[in-house]
Amino acid sequence: MDDRLPRQATADDLRALAHPLSWRILRLCLDSAWTNQQLAKRLDESPATVLRRVHALAEAGFLVAEPARRSDLGAWERPYRTTRRTWHLDLDQAGDPALTARVELATLDAHRAEMLESAPESIQQTRRGVVRLSDEAAAELQTRLDALLDEFVAREEPSGRRHSFLWSVVERPGEPDAATD
Repeated sequence: MDDRLPRQATADDLRALAHPLSWRILRLCLDSAWTNQQLAKRLDESPATVLRRVHALAEAGFLVAEPARRSDLGAWERPYRTTRRTWHLDLDQAGDPALTARVELATLDAHRAEMLESAPESIQQTRRGVVRLSDEAAAELQTRLDALLDEFVAREEPSGRRHSFLWSVVERPGEPDAATD
């Protein structure tokens, strides 16, 4: 199986990703390996809380442990790095709408936390809008945006500045049907 192709998320994937802390850990472990203690300190969370999330992410294959090393104080520690598996995870057909919704909300919460941590001048663009589209047009929009994002992810430049993005589409409940407007 090609790891670059989207695959359907499993219930275990969803459970591992259903907390905003999971997404923040994955972001930090993207460029370098972090230990549980480093993550806990950076995220201002208890080491036990972070360790539960790290273990869940590692069991689901989103983090991989690197060889143990000695800390500055001489204790053994194990750093973790992301496998980038989340980049190619299809949440759309995961099979558990409630759990999928929790994962989607966790990504929003994690993105919000990152925005709050950033300097105000670092936020380059935020855009929100509403469009009325047929099912076919909505599917085309999703396909085209997925392709565009995949294109830029594939041409990532190691020396470039990191940019976080979030793309989310929600069908608005309670809206009048187009035929009854």
